[in-house]
Amino acid sequence: MTEPVIKLRLGVTKSDIRQKVWDYIEEHNLANFPRPVHHRIPNFKGAYQACEYIKGLEVFSKAREVKVDPDKPLEGSRLIMLQARKTLLVPTPRLRAGLFNKIIPPPGATKEQLRICATSQGVKEYSVPVGLDASVQVDLIVVGSVAVSEKGWRIGKGEGFADMEYAMMVSMGAVSENTVVVTIVHDCQVVDIPEQLIDDHDLTVDYILTPTRIIKTDCKLPKPCGIIWSKVDTELLQRIPILNNLLYREKKAGRAVTIKNEQAASTNVVSNISVCVQEHNLENPSGSSHSGSKRTVTVMESQDSRGITTVYVGNLPAGLRVSELKTLLRAHNAVPLRLTWQGAQRRAFLDYKNDETAENTVAALQNLKISGNTLRVELAKSQRANSHGGAT
Repeated sequence: MTEPVIKLRLGVTKSDIRQKVWDYIEEHNLANFPRPVHHRIPNFKGAYQACEYIKGLEVFSKAREVKVDPDKPLEGSRLIMLQARKTLLVPTPRLRAGLFNKIIPPPGATKEQLRICATSQGVKEYSVPVGLDASVQVDLIVVGSVAVSEKGWRIGKGEGFADMEYAMMVSMGAVSENTVVVTIVHDCQVVDIPEQLIDDHDLTVDYILTPTRIIKTDCKLPKPCGIIWSKVDTELLQRIPILNNLLYREKKAGRAVTIKNEQAASTNVVSNISVCVQEHNLENPSGSSHSGSKRTVTVMESQDSRGITTVYVGNLPAGLRVSELKTLLRAHNAVPLRLTWQGAQRRAFLDYKNDETAENTVAALQNLKISGNTLRVELAKSQRANSHGGAT
């Protein structure tokens, strides 16, 4: 075991460790662009050399699908995967638009084109989103780190995305106990992390690659076994819309899932919202039956209805009940002020109190599938607060 160059005092916190590593790298000029490295996964000098060591791992030759984080120091690793014709998955930025993007180089790509595909710009230009229903089995994961110990304990930049990505992959069945996790860092980033700082949601690593060595950690701590919903709050659900989709799936599967502060939130909703359900026929005012009838489910808050923003939801499955749509909206933290149900046309309109809430709903429901149907979700062309007589 090599002696770490960065010494840690007793009682150190994760935040302390990050600061010491970032300061050391800056003080010793060990990083390339972007600088300063604070609040980043450091793009250390020698990153490409460290990435080359991945070719010597047994898992590399066997892996077919590989997930590599979008951090700058892992660019060499992404290039290696593309050159080896692996299926390369890269997490979407801050998980705003989903979990993965699949990198698809142009046909007959040259070395230079592959190099571009491995960059952040290439990830934007040569990738397609991978839905939650896609059949994905990741054999190898490459993550960036701010600090890591030879025992396999890892500290990121403090936002928790690598940990959450792994937990989400567990939930969608994309990883198994045989999936290998590798991190690539500068030698100075290998430090003695106290075990008490590692929580059950923290991702551990199996291999550490530096510019000078390969470290097999033989980590004894288990990796996250899925999303710990009791640690997920409504703020996180809003920041990472795809979490809403996974939460809905868990509840639909009959699992008892409760998010942090959910009971308090439910109590507030009940106390502030009154529900009124009425049926009426907008296309046949005489009141006789008609196949084009619309059902309006109104959930009105005690506030002025001016400034309402409407979301259109289309391509609903035939036979879907309004109660099922309401359950889905609750699971995705997207309860509207009013829901106008047009089941015969397989669509619905959702009224929200402002643009921001409506746009968050569009993001949360985007690419969501119900009974094989991918919902079409967008802001309605007509922002009408009281009726929706025509199509958008």
